[in-house]
Amino acid sequence: MRNKEKDARDMAEKNAAFLKASYELFTEKSIESVSMEEIALRSGYGVATLYRYYTNKTRLVIAVATETWKKFSEKYKGSRKQTFDEMSAVQIFDFFLESFIILYTDHKDMLKFNQMFNIYIQSSKVGLEDLEPYEEMIGSLAKQFHMMYEKAKTDKTLKTDAPEEEVFSTTLHIMLAAITRYAVGLVYKPSANFDEVKELRHLKGLLLKEYSL
Repeated sequence: MRNKEKDARDMAEKNAAFLKASYELFTEKSIESVSMEEIALRSGYGVATLYRYYTNKTRLVIAVATETWKKFSEKYKGSRKQTFDEMSAVQIFDFFLESFIILYTDHKDMLKFNQMFNIYIQSSKVGLEDLEPYEEMIGSLAKQFHMMYEKAKTDKTLKTDAPEEEVFSTTLHIMLAAITRYAVGLVYKPSANFDEVKELRHLKGLLLKEYSL
């Protein structure tokens, strides 16, 4: 008689091995250049087993991106000393902005992977159905932002005159674009003593100043 608990554990271990091997190879090389055979070899399992979990490379790439962002989000969320309920809207916004700086200082490989992921998805013309797990994970950030925005309506620590979606999109794109460019080296450095973290904190300060009351 099969042990369902053991089977589930074995499946989870294999899946984790596939995701880990994929992420390592994608960041070492590039998403386009890595084959399913290479991933299977790195994971320690057969390629036929890999295809049972992911029927094509695109679905595997999306799973890697989803898991990577999920792990970072959970880890950073767990670093809070207060719950969002205990924080003011501007404190939540500060925490949100700070997450981008932490992402840059501690997870440059993740930013490089994300850059490759976006290019891969656009060039592969991936359908919305395949992207659903990734979009759901990213949507969790929007939900947290929504909670902050609703709190701002009562505690008056942030402006709420601009549409919520506009504020979220502007903040996300400005900070993510900046840290990605730093991570991949697409920045102008005026001197050898250039401090990119200092510049990112200045950018964070500008956004806080723009939306704080």
